[in-house]
Amino acid sequence: MTETSIRANLTRIQERIAAAAARSGRRPEDITLIGVSKTHPAIAIQEAYQAGVRHFGENRVQEWEVKRVGTNNLAATWHLIGHLQSNKAAKAAKLFHTVDSLDDVAVAQKLDRARRETGAQGKLRVLIEMRVAQEETKSGVEIAAVPELAEKISVLPQLDLAGLMCIPPYLLEAEQVRPYFRRLRELRDDLKTKLGLPMLVLSMGMSHDFEVAIEEGATEVRVGTALFGTRAALPAKH
Repeated sequence: MTETSIRANLTRIQERIAAAAARSGRRPEDITLIGVSKTHPAIAIQEAYQAGVRHFGENRVQEWEVKRVGTNNLAATWHLIGHLQSNKAAKAAKLFHTVDSLDDVAVAQKLDRARRETGAQGKLRVLIEMRVAQEETKSGVEIAAVPELAEKISVLPQLDLAGLMCIPPYLLEAEQVRPYFRRLRELRDDLKTKLGLPMLVLSMGMSHDFEVAIEEGATEVRVGTALFGTRAALPAKH
């Protein structure tokens, strides 16, 4: 995909974000677009940055560790949006500005410890990933366990628990996904009251359903295919 194509795609996405924001009585500038750059090369990230994207999401710590060499000149915010394994927590704390897929207190403690040991300035932003549907292939914490996990993470001194994230089922009709987005917003609102934390962030919505997510309160949307085009196939694991 060329820089011209990415720029044109970004314009269309921004128009869709603005329209969805208007329908929900919100401002488009209050919604952050995260370009999901997983499996796309560093040059594509460079092109998206030149077009105006400032937030990027990667799924794998190892993949980002390699690609970041080609993006060191960019003043962007790097999000880990894929499942974080415990043995990768220390690396993730150094490589990312925000971990948006936290679902385990032991991993949270490792992030907190790694952040302290590196002497990094400021706290590491984290989001709790909530499993909004019973899908074995999806990571995330069960709904009933979210309050306890949130309470434990909120007291870790090097972490800033900023909100919630979810990946709902892929349904052909975006409108069918609305109940999942609404549930995440309602749970976030309950947590704000119980924990006394701002919990401003709702990361939900992808290329095919982000408009509905915005209507239900999304503050961050994760868009890959609509921005970069179809992703390259991941290499087989050996």
